[in-house]
Amino acid sequence: MPFDDSLLDNPRAQRIRRLAELQDRRARQRHGRFLIEGPQSVREAVRWRPDLLTDLYIQADESSPVAQGGHQQPLNETVGAIMEQARELPDCYGHFVSARVMRAISGNAQGILAQARTDGFLAQATDPDDPRSLTRQGPDLVAAFWQIRDPGNAGTVIRTADAAGCRAVILVDQCVEPTNPKVIRSTAGSAFHIPLMTMGTEDFLALCRRQGRAMVAADVYGTPDKPVRSLTELMAGGALTKPDSAGQPMALLFGNEARGLPDDLLQAMDQIVRIPIYGRAESLNLATSAAVLLYAMAMSSRIERM
Repeated sequence: MPFDDSLLDNPRAQRIRRLAELQDRRARQRHGRFLIEGPQSVREAVRWRPDLLTDLYIQADESSPVAQGGHQQPLNETVGAIMEQARELPDCYGHFVSARVMRAISGNAQGILAQARTDGFLAQATDPDDPRSLTRQGPDLVAAFWQIRDPGNAGTVIRTADAAGCRAVILVDQCVEPTNPKVIRSTAGSAFHIPLMTMGTEDFLALCRRQGRAMVAADVYGTPDKPVRSLTELMAGGALTKPDSAGQPMALLFGNEARGLPDDLLQAMDQIVRIPIYGRAESLNLATSAAVLLYAMAMSSRIERM
């Protein structure tokens, strides 16, 4: 990685203003770039998706004397370790910035951030051989989320799906933009581990049918024509974790944080499942529901293989 040892110290410089603009969706779309903030997310991007990275911005340690030979020093050892890993990247450029410049770009950098290309970040639904999914063992499970709007929720469920071993995450129909900086931060690096896709509702249904994927919705009430079944009932009978003896691939669909899933979409599902509530809570939030259901399916499938 070519590295500029001079210090960028002007928060009004054109380069810095353009980086700060990437907090805004329209600027990300216009420039075809997005921000990756913080040591954990940047480290995972360097390791798993170095092809996306164009520039790395390292906050300099301004309290220490400049090292012998005129080289700037990173803010701390964690940032320094990521910088050393990134030195192997031929197409990414490194820059030292002052604390005030870093603050002008982002309040969440913790000493390091990266600029990345949007092109190539999302997986293509037409490509079943994405290398990130081929390395995953266990059931062919896809987590899908319909009209999820909160960036913190979106990042959390992507992280959960990654941890549960899902093959991909699909954001369906007017979801929050996956390159939103808060989404990227909330995934804690999982955005660079697991294929992410965006598509409309009809495209999602068509994809599942084309792949022979059982469609299971998470919902509390179901519909008159398609009643909801309890997670405990389905797991006890094997109907959820073993759709058929061949291990049919599955998509588990979650609805909008406030409105859930519409009836017409529930009608298109093969099954509707609810999480039982044993205490007095009225319901579980989206992130908790996703964690419970995805892990229930992932763990059951793996226990059966032991």
